[in-house]
Parts: sequence; C-alpha cells; structure tokens
Amino acid sequence: MGTVAIVDYGMCNLDSVRRAVEECGRPVVVTEDAADIAAAGHIILPGVGAFPDAMRRITERGLDKVLHEQVIVEGAPFLGICLGMQLLAGVGLEGGATEGLSWIDGAVRRLQPTGQERIPHVGWNEVVPQGDSPLFEGIEPGSDFYFVHSYHLACSSDEDVAATTPYCGGFTSAVRRRNVHAVQFHPEKSQRNGMRLLRNFLEL
Repeated sequence: MGTVAIVDYGMCNLDSVRRAVEECGRPVVVTEDAADIAAAGHIILPGVGAFPDAMRRITERGLDKVLHEQVIVEGAPFLGICLGMQLLAGVGLEGGATEGLSWIDGAVRRLQPTGQERIPHVGWNEVVPQGDSPLFEGIEPGSDFYFVHSYHLACSSDEDVAATTPYCGGFTSAVRRRNVHAVQFHPEKSQRNGMRLLRNFLEL
C-alpha cells in the first residue's frame, strides 16, 4: 500500500501523528518534499495554529500545487487533521479573509458559544457520524474524540459533512468528498477510537 506521507509545513509537532501511523504498521515519511508526497500511497495533512500562517507556509513551499496534483487529480487517499481540515475550505476568516485550498466549499469561522461553552474548545467530546464515511467503520456513534480548536469549517453543502459534534450549537467535526477525508479532532490523541479511525483511513 506504500508509504504514508505526513506533510510538514512547520506548524505542528508531528511526532505523535508519525508514531500513531507507525503503530498501524505503515512506513512513514515526514516531509515537505514534493517527490516524497508524489510517491506516497496515503497523505496526511496535520496542523495546529493560525489559518493565515499555515496557508502562507504551504504556498511558499509549493505544497498546494503538489497536494492538488496528488489528491485532487490523481486521487490519493487524503486525511486532514485539525487545522489540516480547516485548510480545505474556500476561505478562512481568522484575522481577516484568507483563501484556503478550496477542496471543500465553505468557510472557517470562530466557534460561537450558545451558553457556558469555553473557547478554545479543549478536551473530549462526542462525534456523531453522518452518512457512511468509512473512517468511522467499527466505531460506536457518539464516541468521544479529543479536540483543541477555536475555529470550525462551516460547510456550504451537507453532502460534505461526515460527522458533527454538539458543542457551541453544533459544528462539523469531519468532512468527506470522494478520496478527501478530514477531522477537526486529533485521532492520534484519541486513544482506541482514534487508532481505529487511522487504521480505517490507511485501509482505503
């Protein structure tokens, strides 16, 4: 099934993601090199931090072009994690409007509390799958995963929503469009359910 490329654009401690994939029995390369990404069987885009900074680093390195070629044109299985999910949007509204990768129609907006919820949203919360995303096969609906974020991807179409979470009035916590999958939570920090989700992705 080939190597798993974890895309390094300088905005995430990638060791935990790398170790989790290695525990799934797959060879891993952490890289910003286009050739490594082009040769990979699966591609993971993690991320922690601000949307504008991430997009600037990705475009400066030319990673937007190689990712588009390998994922959108060639159809390589792709998983975005946390900020890596938000970057798939058409636009991010953190600190002003910044164009995203535009793989998923929608905008990244700040979470809005509806009661006593705290922002950033940190900790365990339930994830409720919508539709038949293969990422959640064998995982009980409503299982808890670990979150750390203040923004969320508001999808323009419900067809792209793979899971939701009932916090701040409810937000999209996973998306799917063909071979593109992404989650707002951190599977590498979500213990047994997170490892099952990663294995499901790597079996695609």
